[in-house]
Amino acid sequence: MIKDSANKQSKLAINGGKPVCTTKWLAWPTFDNAERKQLLGVLESGEWWYGGKVRQFEAKFAAFQTARFGVSCTNGTAAIEMGLRGLGVLPGDEVIVPPYTFIATAAAVVTVGAIPIFADILPGTLCIDPDDVERKLTPRTKAIIPVHVGGYVADMDRLNKIARKHKLRVLEDAAHSWGTQWQGWGTGTLGRCGTFSFQVTKNITAGEGGILVTNDEALADLCRSYSHCGRRKGSAWYDHDYLGSNLRMTEFQAAVLLAQLGRLEKQTLKRQASAQILDRELQDVPGIRLLTPEPRMNRRSYHMYIFRIEEQTLGVSRDRFLEALVAEGVPASKGWYQPLYGNGVFRNANQGPANGISAPFFGRGVDYTKVHCPVCEQVCRDAVWIPQNVLLADKNTIRLVAQAIQKVVARAGQLH
Repeated sequence: MIKDSANKQSKLAINGGKPVCTTKWLAWPTFDNAERKQLLGVLESGEWWYGGKVRQFEAKFAAFQTARFGVSCTNGTAAIEMGLRGLGVLPGDEVIVPPYTFIATAAAVVTVGAIPIFADILPGTLCIDPDDVERKLTPRTKAIIPVHVGGYVADMDRLNKIARKHKLRVLEDAAHSWGTQWQGWGTGTLGRCGTFSFQVTKNITAGEGGILVTNDEALADLCRSYSHCGRRKGSAWYDHDYLGSNLRMTEFQAAVLLAQLGRLEKQTLKRQASAQILDRELQDVPGIRLLTPEPRMNRRSYHMYIFRIEEQTLGVSRDRFLEALVAEGVPASKGWYQPLYGNGVFRNANQGPANGISAPFFGRGVDYTKVHCPVCEQVCRDAVWIPQNVLLADKNTIRLVAQAIQKVVARAGQLH
């Protein structure tokens, strides 16, 4: 049932009515004197490269996620690649990934020479479906990468059980889940390791940057070696015992991230409280489908608030619904996800001539044109995303966001 507050406006803003929200939303990224002080400290120290600030941030962020070890790097994509290599994923291995995620989840698999196998997602969580994971297992399967979409934790209990049974590695793509906890444990510690991104849109950001967290010291050391030109702990500077790359985070990035980390918990709790208001206000609205409650997830970071619309119930397309919602002052979008296998890098991956960039699967018998994940495809047609900076608004403003959604639902007939 739609509350009366949604019916006070007789005309949608898109049709000339008054918009519900006139708020100037918080710009992102946000910063204050904490970042200035940290950056100036690095600048004046002359120690700009891979030193104390990096180590300090790694330790603090790992502890924030309830992990023992953190290995920083240039970005979240590099963190996934580093983790896969550290876990022993080799060329020709198969790695099961969801198709509802950023390209990096699957691209990192290709970069290490392995083959992404797409398992569908669950309609109520938007995370990988453990049943479909089991259906996609083959003798070549080496690992699973669950993605915690929008900070919502994939069913790690089921996924770890599958992994133990089949001797698989689990690497969490936790790029949206800084501060999210599952039964008291931070994401990134629920599998063998987990990776995070600090790209500019993220809830904690230095423009770019990434980190891998784990409770496995040997894995952490191996990943550190890979990010640090193959150097081993305690070895001489020009001894390169392992294959490595140069993926080091700078002191300037670490300085910004230390400042951002200082306010992350407060912001996480604020976003969660805002999402709870939206859940309460929208739970009985016809045509609006919320994600399934998950009691094992005792804290959630909310990189975005996602709900789905039922086009048949509302009699309007998701895209037209979005146009009306944006006109009401809510900066919503359909999100940037499409099924990953629909991207050219996969759709055309086996078309020659052979090239590691344009045709990475040429001659390997891999054909992604036959892949079909119906739940993911439907979600890409009906999901609505509200970005994380909106969730930092005050309670009354968040209620206006709910009222704007209610108004569009109540007046959907005006959109024809």
